[in-house]
Amino acid sequence: MARLRGPDGCPWDKQQTWHSLVPYTIEEAYEVAEAVENRQTGELRDELGDLLFHITFYSQIAQEAGLFSLEEVIRGVVTKMTRRHPHVFAPTADGDGQPAAHEVPGRWEEIKRQEKSRQRLASGESAPASLFDDINSHLPALLWAAKVQRKMGQVGFDWPDAAGVLNKVHEELAELEEARHKNDPAAMEEELGDLLFTLVNLARHLQINPESALRHSTRKFQARFRNMETRLHQAGQSVATATLAQLEALWQEAKRNPSDTSG
Repeated sequence: MARLRGPDGCPWDKQQTWHSLVPYTIEEAYEVAEAVENRQTGELRDELGDLLFHITFYSQIAQEAGLFSLEEVIRGVVTKMTRRHPHVFAPTADGDGQPAAHEVPGRWEEIKRQEKSRQRLASGESAPASLFDDINSHLPALLWAAKVQRKMGQVGFDWPDAAGVLNKVHEELAELEEARHKNDPAAMEEELGDLLFTLVNLARHLQINPESALRHSTRKFQARFRNMETRLHQAGQSVATATLAQLEALWQEAKRNPSDTSG
């Protein structure tokens, strides 16, 4: 990386900054996720390498500016993970033993809150701590909503079970329908947002990752549409020239035979 950024290095690499790299880094992270979802071991190995390259890239830019090094990045995360896993690295002698898997997230969050509190005291900050201090509002909306709801659930501000959330989904859907009948664009947007937020909450209660669920459904519907495209192409047509009735018939056929594109 130092050579790529050096005097005789790559012109493109030398021009990059943290800000210019961000879109590529996000893309690489999603490619890691796609490799995992598709169970592509070789692809995952390659995509992890690409992501690691980005970590090295950011660290090299920082080192050139005298800010920090890759070694400091690694040492920092080792120190943090050690501190946040006292049940592994600093077990007590009172015989408590290892926590159950479901207890670990709660302990993790408590340690993080203690860290934030110490940071606030050190900086002289007087504002009260918030559950949401460590949540980045620039996250994708589904992930942001899920994190906010999980935080609230950890302090007991939550539905007791999925049935209550499902009732709320029906309530929000009815409010969206009411806004639609009034032809109120602002109200429709707000009610649709409330409905989506509640659906994310339902996913949490059902122990489903909403991002993964939506990606799976999008991939499924995309595959069905490609099936339709293939069949129309084999018949000398396209989706642009087919009638709605033809498209609906092909869609239903694709649902019955999702992997069959042979015609």
